[in-house]
Amino acid sequence: MSGHARTYAPDVEERLRADAAVILERYPEQRSALLPLLHLVQAEDSYVSPAGIALCADLLGLTNAEVSAVATFYTQYKRRPNGRYTVGVCTNTLCAVMGGDEIFDRVSERLGVGHDETTQDGAITLERIECNAACDYAPVLMVNWEFFDNQTPTSAVDLVEALAADQPVTPTRGAAQVQDFRATSRVLAGFEDGRADEGPGAGEASLVGLRIAREHGWSAPEYPGAATAEDTGTADVAAAEAAGTAPVGEQQSSTQHTPPTPSEASGERPDDAPAATAEEGDA
Repeated sequence: MSGHARTYAPDVEERLRADAAVILERYPEQRSALLPLLHLVQAEDSYVSPAGIALCADLLGLTNAEVSAVATFYTQYKRRPNGRYTVGVCTNTLCAVMGGDEIFDRVSERLGVGHDETTQDGAITLERIECNAACDYAPVLMVNWEFFDNQTPTSAVDLVEALAADQPVTPTRGAAQVQDFRATSRVLAGFEDGRADEGPGAGEASLVGLRIAREHGWSAPEYPGAATAEDTGTADVAAAEAAGTAPVGEQQSSTQHTPPTPSEASGERPDDAPAATAEEGDA
């Protein structure tokens, strides 16, 4: 498809409709498939194009306006052609304090573009983004939603220079190599690329607290009504402990316990509770 055509070439539309059929099979309520379908057309066009909007509307029995309303709500959907790589610099509170704003400014100067702008060669779209949920690695930037942790202005500029030269880059965590924007969009549409288990999933900063808790035998206090080992299966718990994969504290759903009474929540003593003796108070 070229320009802003409102229909796809017959062979492209046939291929997209075949992929869409796979997506639609996952959703009893067909219109619930809109989000992955938008990623699908974005994988084709590098943005949510007029033709993509029309196709989604036709597949789901929606109007173009209804599809556009969703596409314009979420920032992962682009309304104009995106670069091969989306470089998102976190400038939320912690990353900003740790240097995120300086990183953005240096990268912006090096690329010659500002927020939500794409380099003339179509290589990189630069964005300021909100929290990446990686505050323990601040300052963080992402390339096509892969993490690059503990960045500096210099390392960030080196990274975008490598991307601009179309050199392979490896994120700190996750896949072994960053894919281009269209390939990433196809994965977000629900088509696996076989790379989900590549690379580390968590780093030392995320795991250190868990390790220390296990070393000291710390666990969360038991909540009234929490499931016991007998409830969850003693054999399963023992096997997990032997394998070193047992969780710290109790795992339970919020539906498994009774909410505290107002007096419990405030720490007040119920009227019918015995008063503490002097000895108990001293203890």
